[in-house]
Amino acid sequence: MVLVYCHKVTSRIKYALGLLLETLLGVEWELTTQSAVFKGFEGPKLNYSREPLSEDEVYISASGFLEKRGVQPFVPGLSWKEGLPQLFSGDDPRCHFGFDLPAAAFYLVSRYEEYLAVEKDQHGRFMAEKSFAFKHGFLETPVVNHYALMLRDRLKKSFPGLAFPVQEYGFTPTYDVDVAYAFLGRGFLRGLGGALRSMTELDVKALKQRLDVVLGKKRDPFDTYDLQLEWHRKYKLKAFYFFLCGEYGPFDKNISFFSTIFQNLVKKVSDYAYTGIHPSYGSHEDPERLSAEVSRLSGILNREIHFSRQHYLKMEVPATYRSLIRNNIDHDFTMGYPSQPGFRASVASPYFFYDLEREEQTILKVFPFAVMDGTLRDYLGLTPEEAIARLEKLVKAVREVNGSFFSLWHNESLCECNRWKGWRRVYEHLLEVATPKPVQP
Repeated sequence: MVLVYCHKVTSRIKYALGLLLETLLGVEWELTTQSAVFKGFEGPKLNYSREPLSEDEVYISASGFLEKRGVQPFVPGLSWKEGLPQLFSGDDPRCHFGFDLPAAAFYLVSRYEEYLAVEKDQHGRFMAEKSFAFKHGFLETPVVNHYALMLRDRLKKSFPGLAFPVQEYGFTPTYDVDVAYAFLGRGFLRGLGGALRSMTELDVKALKQRLDVVLGKKRDPFDTYDLQLEWHRKYKLKAFYFFLCGEYGPFDKNISFFSTIFQNLVKKVSDYAYTGIHPSYGSHEDPERLSAEVSRLSGILNREIHFSRQHYLKMEVPATYRSLIRNNIDHDFTMGYPSQPGFRASVASPYFFYDLEREEQTILKVFPFAVMDGTLRDYLGLTPEEAIARLEKLVKAVREVNGSFFSLWHNESLCECNRWKGWRRVYEHLLEVATPKPVQP
């Protein structure tokens, strides 16, 4: 157990220290504001305050950022040391780190800058390119995990008897089912519309493919679910699937949630994977719509829904997360960018969301993903070979800190057709390099 001294206790301080010590390092800790108790403690001690209290302690000089409340226009200072960015750097020679490590972790993980963002993309999303991490070149580094390891190493050096649980690297594939099938389950009018469009565009190949699928002669090109299951069994992986259950619209193109074929798919997938809701494009601004969509999926599965990822990754802090919590969603997988790979919250491990406006830790657990298929092909315009190299770099970054690697793929991107021709091998390679290797005896 680590005893931590603070001259003042705030919810930010408790959250930041809990994130580093408990969530990322798995060590027990207690907090005290009594200097006499701290000085007299004979075990591992961490002093997070303005002044050192004893020689047998690890000391971090507090900048005061975690004692504040609310959100004000602010950009932290930045320095670099040994290839890592150090936010809230200071000049106190007595500090064991040279920067306010808890404040740096809190600023990045809380998404402080997103509360202040004015400029958004065409879908109303905070842009990766405007983020502090992207501008300073560390978006693809899980720096908060590195901060935790720095703290661990310093504590172990000062207190050799302090034991830390072994943190193991993990990999979890996740899928967004935006469009369950290319041709099946679309109903007469939508099916007829698609056929007429192919005829108008003189796309004979697409028309023949549609007819072959509808007549049962060929598998629907977006029906890659059995292939995914085969891979999961091969690599012993448990995946997450997020199903779009919203009304049809300009950005919501899934087949009807009323259709038997869709409901059967959801039930089938839920037999071997975790299933969650994929809230529709406008649901984050319409609480009633979100509630209806969650109820639909819950009705299909006859169980409560606890997992979610926003369609189009449309997320606004803290409003989106508050809406999810009101609908009993306590696990969200939206934390990532559509236009860039990397770590939006600068961390490669699940953590609890902190609501800056209410200054409180919530019950919502955030599972940050590192990369999306569409990011590699559509936003960055990479070739399959370039995408593979980028994926290997990301996996290596997470393995180095024994973090959790979450990927985001779509069923249609595995179809080996149209714009995704040649990309299936990219995902197969990711599964091979990202899956944890067996421990050798």
